[in-house]
Amino acid sequence: MFISLRRSTATLAAAGLLVTGLVACGSEDEAVSEPGTSGDKQITVYSGRNEQLIKPLLEKFTAQTGITVNARYANTAQLAAQLVEEGDKSPADVFLAQDAGALGTVSKRDMFVTLPSTTTDKAPATYRARNGHWVGVSARARVLVYNADAVTEAELPASVFELTGPAWKGKVGVAPTNASFQAFVTAITVQHGEARAKEFLAGLKANDPQVRDGNGKILEDVIAGTVPVGLVNHYYLGEVAKEQGTTVDALKAKLHFFPGGDTGGLVNVAGVGVLKRAADNPDAQAFVDYLLGPEAQTYFAEQTFEYPVVEGVTGPAGVPALADLQVPDIDLNDLDALESTVALIKESGLVP
Repeated sequence: MFISLRRSTATLAAAGLLVTGLVACGSEDEAVSEPGTSGDKQITVYSGRNEQLIKPLLEKFTAQTGITVNARYANTAQLAAQLVEEGDKSPADVFLAQDAGALGTVSKRDMFVTLPSTTTDKAPATYRARNGHWVGVSARARVLVYNADAVTEAELPASVFELTGPAWKGKVGVAPTNASFQAFVTAITVQHGEARAKEFLAGLKANDPQVRDGNGKILEDVIAGTVPVGLVNHYYLGEVAKEQGTTVDALKAKLHFFPGGDTGGLVNVAGVGVLKRAADNPDAQAFVDYLLGPEAQTYFAEQTFEYPVVEGVTGPAGVPALADLQVPDIDLNDLDALESTVALIKESGLVP
């Protein structure tokens, strides 16, 4: 059974992350099932991954294992906030997050179990928690997507920080409520300090950015030519190519991977952690192991066009190999300052 979540609004108070109007589960006439018990062949997963992307994989997991997934979908930051608000009363067994920062936020509250090393060792150390609380299951690069009719390769910026300059005024699509954008801003703080992050956000705001609800809308507008460039994750272009029955190379929209270890080239992970209420639940552990298994890793590469994190699985077509990307020297474990990052973004005026 798959249960959608209505979107809630995450706000910040001085004491930390608060949620006003917690996410409601399901529709008005749809009852939410009681959380399962250990080994009863059902788990509740809070999913910050888009339902359209991840639901087919959850169905594959159920078909292979007989374990029913009660999935609750919402924005990753909202779900992290909800988990913190619910505490040990949360019905969630597993948190499947869009980025490492949200996983780190929940981990800081000591809400996750320590996963067995036989599980976490399937992913490189770069893509897992040092304390074993979470593990990445797929990787994605931050990129600048651009319309080749509007922007030439010679005009592309060498650094993401150039996008606050006059040449890009009114031309840059951003999604400030998206977890990946928030993690990118956190990465600026980690790599360059909070003052630089504030400066970038203020410069972006002053440069008439084209604010959108998500990466998908940014890409749609870039393809249409209404926005010349946008900051997104790399895999969205593969999805569009698949929908149109073509290849990434044949599309008007192109991907610019920032060179030289620029913060704009951050490689983040979608990852998973098991809540303490499911510490002894073999079904929750089976879910994590499945996501790191060959079927799921191949699904990420071929269907969602993300980079698999497990060695031996071929990466997505139409993009550079993960090992060839010039990524910034940032430890994903340090991206756990979700509350302060959201506060910086709100302070900048990019979101109301």
